[in-house]
Amino acid sequence: MVLVNSTDCIFSSFLVTGIPGLEAAHIGISIPFCTMFLITLLGNVTIMTVIWREHTLHVPMYLFLAMLAASDLGLSLFTFPTMLRIFWLDARELTFPACFTQMFFIHTFQDLESAVILAMAFDRYVAISHPLHYSSILTHGVIAKIGLTIVLRTLTVQVPLPVLLKRLCFCRSNVLSHSYCLHPDIIKLSCSNTRINSIFGLFVLLSTMGLDFLLILLSYALILKTVLSIASHGGRLKALNTCISHLCAVVLFFTPMICLSMLHRFGPRLPSHVYVAMANMHFLIPPVMNPIVYVVKTKQIRDKILKLFLKREMPQ
Repeated sequence: MVLVNSTDCIFSSFLVTGIPGLEAAHIGISIPFCTMFLITLLGNVTIMTVIWREHTLHVPMYLFLAMLAASDLGLSLFTFPTMLRIFWLDARELTFPACFTQMFFIHTFQDLESAVILAMAFDRYVAISHPLHYSSILTHGVIAKIGLTIVLRTLTVQVPLPVLLKRLCFCRSNVLSHSYCLHPDIIKLSCSNTRINSIFGLFVLLSTMGLDFLLILLSYALILKTVLSIASHGGRLKALNTCISHLCAVVLFFTPMICLSMLHRFGPRLPSHVYVAMANMHFLIPPVMNPIVYVVKTKQIRDKILKLFLKREMPQ
């Protein structure tokens, strides 16, 4: 890779891609994607509203859930609309500023969600391992500091990415592999020296989602150690049951990303739409499924939602 003059930067915009090989079916494909987007908006906005209005839900577990819903909502708002524009209007062109802005917010909300899932793992660890000190450890002040730390960490590592991209030239191709702008996808198209971008991008990935995943595994190792020390079988099941919703969030968020990484490095060469579908699962499925899982598994949330919509007290 060699440096090129700015006059060689022949492209001024990017072209995002729908689902390769299925262009003729884009209108039909848009129906489930549109449904998913509406479910995402309704589910996450409802959870945030219920937690905001009900003071009985202003406890650590539900405050972290509200943060998760906010990050899911932000992630979906910067992914679904671009895909639906492609499916409905075949509008594929994005200017460099628009693409870099979308990339920044997608990766920002992705990192926010990873950090919130880690904070929720810490919440479950404290609730199970130190139940008598739970309220004194996770006070509202501590939760506010955790939230501020998450935001500051995310902005610190994400703000340099679009700044570093502005120095690159794109003269080979301007067709991206996905329906939205992602940092690894963009730097592959550059004919400039992308060494700094690649190294910094890898550092961001390892210091955020990579580190978060390891700490989540550590949290559950400590939780499992505590659970196994509980004498009664019923007590162990009750403790583990409080973690099921969070475990679903962990699996939904990290599994597609890990599988996609393994396929790229060690798996057989598959059709491009398989990789695109797995990438879509990583960005689109968690915002849809997280509110469904938490509503199904959490009675308090279900009751408060029914109370909000039916305008009456639910039976205890």
